[in-house]
Amino acid sequence: MNPISIALPTKRVNVVTLGCSKNTVDSEALMGLLRKNNIQLADEADGADAVIINTCGFIDLAKEESVNAILAAAAMKREGRIGQLYVAGCLSQRYMNDLEEEIPEVDAYFGVTDFGNILKTINPNLKHDLISERFVPEGSKSAYIKISEGCDNPCSFCAIPLMRGGHVSRPVEDILLEATYLASEGVKELVLVAQDSTYYGLDLYGERKLATLLEKVAQVRGIEWVRLMYAYPAKFPLDILPVIAEQPTICKYIDMPIQHVSDPVLKSMRRGITRRAMMELIGKIRAGVPNIALRTTLIIGYPNEGETEFRELLDFVAEAEFERLGVFAYSQEENTTAHPLEDPIPAEVKQERIERVMELQRTISARRNESLIGGRERVFVESESGGEYICRSYRDAPEVDGEVYVTSPVRLLPGEFVDVEITDAVDYDLFAELIPPTGLL
Repeated sequence: MNPISIALPTKRVNVVTLGCSKNTVDSEALMGLLRKNNIQLADEADGADAVIINTCGFIDLAKEESVNAILAAAAMKREGRIGQLYVAGCLSQRYMNDLEEEIPEVDAYFGVTDFGNILKTINPNLKHDLISERFVPEGSKSAYIKISEGCDNPCSFCAIPLMRGGHVSRPVEDILLEATYLASEGVKELVLVAQDSTYYGLDLYGERKLATLLEKVAQVRGIEWVRLMYAYPAKFPLDILPVIAEQPTICKYIDMPIQHVSDPVLKSMRRGITRRAMMELIGKIRAGVPNIALRTTLIIGYPNEGETEFRELLDFVAEAEFERLGVFAYSQEENTTAHPLEDPIPAEVKQERIERVMELQRTISARRNESLIGGRERVFVESESGGEYICRSYRDAPEVDGEVYVTSPVRLLPGEFVDVEITDAVDYDLFAELIPPTGLL
């Protein structure tokens, strides 16, 4: 295709981000480059000279959302409400030829990290060899930071390596440079993300270096919370546990997607771990980091998940008592090793099993939350709504976990850390009152 370039370097570009936190990082890096090239970032697509949609292609629902977003933007382009339309990200990487044929209104399609060519297409004169200073949305006090790209794990259900390639760690120095920049922009919480964060450093330094990275990021001036996401359970680096336990800046929190626990399912999934080893690992994590909040995600309805395997999963959830838990329905993905197994479990059976898991987790979460009533917590202030302040505890990652609703006699500001007393609890959220610092009232 021969896309039409934007003639002037001061035109308005709208970037639409779909999918996971890794896509958020990619979009913010792209927006930072656009801003450094004096291009105005438009809040809305309507009226923009160019729209860039950063797509997700992880599961069926995400792919559907991405396609619908492209179709909606294509309709706006036909109506003359936007100028050029560009599509990037995972869906574009994986299905570029099909998308070009089905949605020809798009001026150009790009892969997952093709920022340089996106800039060249918008305007050939734009500089794209700058060290990216990420765009930080106004008022943001929490930011994701990507420590690696791609994945080397052979999970049978996952298409991420097909879209993002093999694992490539970022140098420690680059991550620290970005963390320092984010801190200078007012960010107080860094959430470390990757496709597999526990693999970090093996490709670059010959050994896993996540513990070293955590120690260094925890020392960045201005950062008060560091949070770890997407820790792969197989070959989990136990040396990160004392770092998490001893570093006050690092949240006592680990997101570790286990996906399933039945050994036949785990074997077919090619997860490289057994149920017994999983429970032993959870025991080591809880012993190594007292009061840790463990978050996990599960895949329900994998092709060889019968009622027996599902019951085993339910029993494990009851035994492990994860502080936080999310669920996905199995999605059959082309060119994965699980694809020949087809998708034999009906959608209604998957949904019924999901509801059973989440009802169990609701009970676990409610019980844990009730045990916190009367206790004291340090929380991170995010925003204010209806006279209450929406906050998070160390147990709560942004966007995916619960919240703490705080009443306060004094004004609180986003990014503040304050002490509160928990006064009430519901299934996933807490309610609290500010504990004023001595001498404030």
